[in-house]
Amino acid sequence: MTPVSLPLAVVDATSAEPAMPCPDYPVYTGDDLGAIPDAYGTTFRVWAPSASGVTLRLFAVGSDGEAVESAEPLETHELTPGADGTWLVRCDGVGHGDYYDYLVRFPNGETHRTADPWARAAGVNGRRSMVVDLARTDPDGWADDRRPHIAAKDLVIWETHIGDFSADPASGIPAEHRGTYLAFTHEDTSVESEGDFPTCVAYLKRLGVTAVQLMPFYDYGSIDESIPRDDPNRGFNWGYDPLNYNVPEGSYSTDPFHGEVRIEECKRMIQALHAAGIKVIMDVVYNHLYSPDNWFERMIPGYALRRLADGTFADGSGCSNDVASEHPMMRRYIVDSVVHWAREYHIDGFRFDLMGLIDVDTMNAVRTALDALPDGASILMHGEPWSARETALDPNPDHPVILADKRGLPYLDPRIGAFCDSTRDAVRGHVFYQKEPGYMTGAADDFADDIRHAVDAWRGTSREGASVGQVIQYVSAHDDLTLWDKLCAAMRRMPGERDYAAGGSAEASAACPAGACDDLMRANRLAAGIVFSSAGVPFLLGGEEFARTKHGVSDSYKSPVELNRLDWRRARRLSGLVDHYRTLIALRHGNPAYFGGARMVVERDDAAVVFRVGDDCIAINPTGRALTQPTVDLETPGPYDEVTRIAPDEWACIYASIGADGGAGSRPALAGRAMPLPPYSFAVWRSKC
Repeated sequence: MTPVSLPLAVVDATSAEPAMPCPDYPVYTGDDLGAIPDAYGTTFRVWAPSASGVTLRLFAVGSDGEAVESAEPLETHELTPGADGTWLVRCDGVGHGDYYDYLVRFPNGETHRTADPWARAAGVNGRRSMVVDLARTDPDGWADDRRPHIAAKDLVIWETHIGDFSADPASGIPAEHRGTYLAFTHEDTSVESEGDFPTCVAYLKRLGVTAVQLMPFYDYGSIDESIPRDDPNRGFNWGYDPLNYNVPEGSYSTDPFHGEVRIEECKRMIQALHAAGIKVIMDVVYNHLYSPDNWFERMIPGYALRRLADGTFADGSGCSNDVASEHPMMRRYIVDSVVHWAREYHIDGFRFDLMGLIDVDTMNAVRTALDALPDGASILMHGEPWSARETALDPNPDHPVILADKRGLPYLDPRIGAFCDSTRDAVRGHVFYQKEPGYMTGAADDFADDIRHAVDAWRGTSREGASVGQVIQYVSAHDDLTLWDKLCAAMRRMPGERDYAAGGSAEASAACPAGACDDLMRANRLAAGIVFSSAGVPFLLGGEEFARTKHGVSDSYKSPVELNRLDWRRARRLSGLVDHYRTLIALRHGNPAYFGGARMVVERDDAAVVFRVGDDCIAINPTGRALTQPTVDLETPGPYDEVTRIAPDEWACIYASIGADGGAGSRPALAGRAMPLPPYSFAVWRSKC
């Protein structure tokens, strides 16, 4: 779909620091960059327009540490100049499993050793590239793997980290597969393998989520893959440190030393999730690289990263560098990289980290390229419409650059979504001020009107998007405090271990006696109710549904795995909260109007929020007072007759969560023509007609 064309007067260009202009290099349009093997050998081609010479070095292994006799290359070959700034060489007898790197020479006398930015496989730690015949990495049945067909109205996105998902010894996953791609291939696991409460993929199927968003699993640079997984020196990282964009991360494989293993195991993970009816969304980080010293800068100095006018690196990412997505060959690279993952790995969607640093033309080009693939229109795209800081852009008025931040959203294809931080902050309180309350955490009166807008995906306000499908509704993600920890910070001021432990069940730990966390549990339940009854696409951090805690750590990107991993025993202990989420998901699946149907919001002068969607009425009371809602107010259609008239006494409560334990299945009933709103309740009423 072509994005709506808007006059540049809306946003002439994104405000930014002045940047150095893009180097005037030729653009290569061929599809053969990288190492392309065939039955007789391999053709190597790179784009290095400023180089004076390029040498290919071939190795038997992926790192010096694996060399049995010598770390010297087996062979070297000089590349010859090709079209549009490329260099190439044909090597007969070289093929699948051979490792290589390049020495790139420049007119100033410098020589840079570099891996191949266009590589599709790599050795341990990604310092050498590997020739790969991708067909040989396909697992059994891969040709029959298909993307699950899930309608937009049924999308529920659950975010996790591949290591977090199964690292808990209680996960029921065999020790040799914990924290790996292959953990997802175990279909029937349970807590402590006792059979009473499912974990991992079995848990996801029971919960009802339809898409799993996986934190980065391209090859990243912050973990030493050569250290065994069970060695405490290996460390932990979220993975927002791109090293080789087109190669799967080796630390999640059972063998990081042989480049084909990680590829096959990554495909097996995706295949297993597809077999469970779950889409796979890949978290991609095209806004910055692991380091300013990277394969692009070594191959094409001064091209891949934005630079200020004085030559220093721009840092809108807060990670020391920003990718210049607006430069033609970087745009081409990003588009080709996304298409590679979609086509070769059957990825169902992409989440763009700090999308606000990527220009809208590149984002729209990605959308167009995906749409051109078989079933490509079903591939999801969404991202963060913000950056960490201001970046740098070429101020040339003849080539204005508009970034995909909130101001640039009108220029995006309507099928590119964005996380709605307005909903998040209205529900739980400001993300950067941990103790500042929101609707559910002590400031219900102040935020009630915002919630009334949020449930309708902010339609009719300045925050309205081109479509409700663009709006990712959420209250927690991997960044910042988990929902439970934010509740603790805002409602306790000085939270302690008894708060983080979370009571709320007969098995509540001694650290949190029964009843001590009731107010937190009520807030969690109502926050979930708001997200899952709102227009748009619901999203949750994995474990939010069992009060996931990181003990107040808001940025656990390199904290120990013990803090980050999912606690499956906690999930079993707080199964009542899990069941609340499960019911909300089922209710949403059962009523297509929840996704995009107009909300008829009832005017009230208190903190309660009541609205109709389709033939349902959602009633939220965040206060400790019993309130009522006259049913006569619910029969007035909106201006376009979005909802039908329903007699005042034709309502029945089909689900209610009241208090900390949900009310033990109790449901309020109409009292005459008044709908009761019990204290701290979320209720769904349905027409009897």
